[in-house]
Amino acid sequence: MDYKNILLLGTTMLAGTLNAQEKKPNILVVLCDDLGYGDVGCYGQKYIATPNLDRMAQNGIRFTQAYCGCPVSAPSRCSLMTGQHCGHTEVRGNKEYWSGSVKYGNNNDYAVAGQHPYDTAHVNIPQIMKDNGYTTGMFGKWAAGYEGSAYTPDKRGIDEYYGYICQFQAHLYYPNFLNRYSKRRGDKETIRVTLGENTKHPMHGDEYKKRPQYASDIIHREAMEWLSLQNEEQPFFGLFTYTLPHAELAQPDDSLLARYRKIFKEEKEYGGDKWSRYNPTKEAHAQFAAMVTRLDCYMGEILSLLEEKGLSENTLVLFTSDNGPHAEGGADPAFFNTKDELRGIKRSMHEGGIRVPFIAYWKGIIGEGRVSDHQCAFYDLMPTFCELAGIDNYEERYRNTTPGYRDHFDGISFAPLLTGKEHMQKEHDFLYWEFAGQNSIAVRKGDWKLIVNKGKSSLYNLLFDTHEDINIANLYPEKVAELTDIIYKEHVDNPTFPITLPARKQ
Repeated sequence: MDYKNILLLGTTMLAGTLNAQEKKPNILVVLCDDLGYGDVGCYGQKYIATPNLDRMAQNGIRFTQAYCGCPVSAPSRCSLMTGQHCGHTEVRGNKEYWSGSVKYGNNNDYAVAGQHPYDTAHVNIPQIMKDNGYTTGMFGKWAAGYEGSAYTPDKRGIDEYYGYICQFQAHLYYPNFLNRYSKRRGDKETIRVTLGENTKHPMHGDEYKKRPQYASDIIHREAMEWLSLQNEEQPFFGLFTYTLPHAELAQPDDSLLARYRKIFKEEKEYGGDKWSRYNPTKEAHAQFAAMVTRLDCYMGEILSLLEEKGLSENTLVLFTSDNGPHAEGGADPAFFNTKDELRGIKRSMHEGGIRVPFIAYWKGIIGEGRVSDHQCAFYDLMPTFCELAGIDNYEERYRNTTPGYRDHFDGISFAPLLTGKEHMQKEHDFLYWEFAGQNSIAVRKGDWKLIVNKGKSSLYNLLFDTHEDINIANLYPEKVAELTDIIYKEHVDNPTFPITLPARKQ
């Protein structure tokens, strides 16, 4: 489908939200990796300093019931990018592709590497924004397709990209290579950027620590350079998909790490795993805390730059995480109390795996110090951004009408909530998740929540049981049946990511 031809019919039409503004707003999404709901100070974290995120919440709105798209990275990001829940997305689990070989401990790389591609027939957010006059940039993890596939940044609406196409490399902070696509630099396609100084030392073992180029800092510098080039003449849409504090616990031995070293009464040592995906550490708690604070420092620099350039008053900034906290590579969510309020971590359909920190800041537009219990999910971002940008009837304009193709748009805009029109805010009848990797499904309808693991159903009432300790499925069979009907209505079979549906009572 040629989306640009469709847009010729109405690119100058503006929605009511935009009429209240003099120009289209800039939109910047900062999506971090594996940061738990309780890992940020304004969400109750007591041991890790996050002053910039806390200040962002004080000056904006903090959501208490916002959800990612899936409890693991690739499908969650697919939900965000496509405006679809994971009963409709092409990607419903982490599925890596590669050719060539890797021998742990030397310099060999995957010849081609990356995740299962999104559906090319369905539009994504960067394509929509680019088609409507925005310049687009993405910096960090791509997770939307492998190198050389039909779904790389240069083919899917991104003007400037720098980061990880390869999911294997994205598990490491001193990788062998990153990828770049730069329309500004004249790149015709996504290219591999070898970090030459890093490849002098192996990816694992003691020599690994001699690698000098820390990917998160490099990616952040590229993101800041792109942001510094933005101005008031053209609106911008940015996706900063930082990998902090994902997986491996590693970072430069600088003042950020020093501030946490030896302050915890108990420290955790991690010896590495048998697949050598994560390097060992003797200070897992200090490393994790410093990585979160490092991420917070990035946010402070971003907000300061927007203020310095006079862009804050016309820029919506969103901060969130792709799923719940992880317990890999030595990470210890129990130690940081991220499991006390919410049960479950990454890969779990319990609240701890899918409820995420979600903060919105827009100087002069979003009132200060607001807290919202509005239930929203990643697939709401597409309609929200379209409404703010004045893109009318985005579903009709972008729906693929190829005969036999079923296109889905599942989100509800929360732009009214952001712009002081709460009385006009629509609510979801239900929220929906699937994760093929654990063969699990979840539905939330009001305070009721159904979780299906390998076809077996559990029912919880989050009003009285936020921690999801009491399975009341046997007490409310009619509610189980009601939520099960939603599953059968929303699920579309995907042979690449099969899943077991619950039994349906006749």
